[in-house]
Amino acid sequence: MLVCALAAAAACGAAQALEWNLQPAASPMAAEIHDLHEYVMILCTVIFVGVFGFMFYACYAHRKSKGHKAAQFHENTTVELIWTVIPAIILVLFAWPVTKSVIAQKDTSAAEVTIKATGIQWKWAYEYIKGEGEGIQIVSTLSTPRDQIEGRAPKGEHYLLEVDHDLVVPIGKKVRILTTAADVVHAWWIPALGSKQDAIPGFIRDTWFKANKIGTYRGQCVELCGKEHGFMPIVVRVVSPEDYSKWVGEQKKAMLAAADDPTKTWTLPELIARGEKVYAANCVACHQANGSGLAAMKAPALAGNRLVTGAHPASIDTVLNGRPNTAMQAFGKQLSDTEIAAVITYARNNWGNKANELQPAEVKARRK
Repeated sequence: MLVCALAAAAACGAAQALEWNLQPAASPMAAEIHDLHEYVMILCTVIFVGVFGFMFYACYAHRKSKGHKAAQFHENTTVELIWTVIPAIILVLFAWPVTKSVIAQKDTSAAEVTIKATGIQWKWAYEYIKGEGEGIQIVSTLSTPRDQIEGRAPKGEHYLLEVDHDLVVPIGKKVRILTTAADVVHAWWIPALGSKQDAIPGFIRDTWFKANKIGTYRGQCVELCGKEHGFMPIVVRVVSPEDYSKWVGEQKKAMLAAADDPTKTWTLPELIARGEKVYAANCVACHQANGSGLAAMKAPALAGNRLVTGAHPASIDTVLNGRPNTAMQAFGKQLSDTEIAAVITYARNNWGNKANELQPAEVKARRK
């Protein structure tokens, strides 16, 4: 038995280096899940070999050519006890460690950092609500260039698994993730950290992790959430406490610097330049880079669209509040007054459209 156990352990260690195995664990919970996976696989293998080995032996040793006749086990109490007790024991061998792990996964108490993760088609909005970074808000969007996605450029190393803003957390701290969604069901999943939880509109659910290795860990939304489901990655960057404190300071300074004055009057070129960046980050997936729209998503063409080039209030209300029964989501809580004014102005003056600019003060006045 000792030799078998050592051989199994060696096989498990070798398996961790193979690409088809689970990702290397970067947290105690992920390591526990990995060990549980290997334990269950070994137990399944032992059961498989035992059951089929006995079956093949019985078929060979008791075949008809040797003169054996089929035995009758009808209402045999001993046999019925055996095939009831053995599966019950096997079930306990599976259920006991699995139950312990599931209970541990649900224990989000005593968290040192709490972050709210809101799934939005198709990005993640993070809000640090407890800990040193309290008050920081970031939106994490796929950063893989459209040229790579559309096959016009070679695929990068982290194709479809890279974002513009990583979720940054300190090593050795228990991080609680509160998940919810703004539109449809999403799921927040980082396999290397052993953390996964659905994000459901109107509900707050939670998960946690405690990273024990510095590094960058990648995951994806694992609920089918629409056309761009495969373009909604999650990137968590684990740093030292010192680097985390430095990052928190930088983020708070950047938030203050980026806070736009909604009463400022912008020039048309300034709004168009700002709006182009907002459009690329939030609108291009549905309305396309050339403004042609996408019928499958009920996303109309913006080129020559009267709603875009017409009176300001209708355009503002559409971006602020979205449109029911379409993929047009509400951006009122995601974008500032200046960003909304800029992206509308960009659409009003691109793809052949020609209209006057929209100022942030007008957006502020339309907010409910």
